[in-house]
Amino acid sequence: MLKKLLGLAPKLESDGSYSPSKVALKLAVPPKTDFENISYTKYQGEQSKILVIFTEQKNMTMQNGKKFSTGNHPVEALLPMLHLKNAGFDFEIVTPTGKPVVFEMWAFPSKDKHVKEIYEDLKPSFKRPRKLQDFIDNSLADASASYAAVFIPGGHGAMLGIPEDKNVGKILNWADQNDLFTITLCHGPGSLLTTTLNNQKFLYEGYKMAVFPDSVDKMTPKIGYLPGHMPWALSEKLKSLGATIVNTKSDKTVCRDRKLITGASPLASNELGKLAANTLLKELT
Repeated sequence: MLKKLLGLAPKLESDGSYSPSKVALKLAVPPKTDFENISYTKYQGEQSKILVIFTEQKNMTMQNGKKFSTGNHPVEALLPMLHLKNAGFDFEIVTPTGKPVVFEMWAFPSKDKHVKEIYEDLKPSFKRPRKLQDFIDNSLADASASYAAVFIPGGHGAMLGIPEDKNVGKILNWADQNDLFTITLCHGPGSLLTTTLNNQKFLYEGYKMAVFPDSVDKMTPKIGYLPGHMPWALSEKLKSLGATIVNTKSDKTVCRDRKLITGASPLASNELGKLAANTLLKELT
């Protein structure tokens, strides 16, 4: 009751899940982003597509049994996509089963016109994404000539289903084998765990990467951002497999190691977009 009075209690949603408290939203969800509307020299080559793998799952069960209302973080998805779009790239949007993309709409920057515009432009694809299996069956064999990168946005929802999805693992191995870039941030690097499925060696062993810190996830239940402690620790898992995490805070840190481009948190979304766009424009020229 005291937490509710102080605005620290997570909000109970109609489906029984919990979204962040009033205090957590005030601290973590600004109405506008730091997006920089850069005029890039647009890419004119054949590898003009980005495959974007979104989660279609919403509720994460915490250690205490409560469900966190999550999905893809809109800023972590749309800011990098804004930069890539401005740099001349198009998107193929997929989910594991072809169900609609799920966003953390409580995290949507309500007064950011650029984010609103790209969201509205892509809304038909978010509602009817392509099924990942269909992409693998019908497009993968010839796709390396027209694709530049794979992008997996963050949001705690990226830890639901995707890290266990063998098709995501196929895509990441395909990207690696065809010298394509992989872009991800915050909790999105959970997708990298798919490369260990079927007893395979971790594809990114020895890589440096920016990832959302477990230490912050452990703290956020105190302000009602999460309704309980995380079911498992992402950074700890990646480190146990041989990754080097370059950040200790949920900040603007971005990192490129070989063909992997990563960011630390929602705060890194703009920097990740700039790094990804500039890297692709330089490397694909």
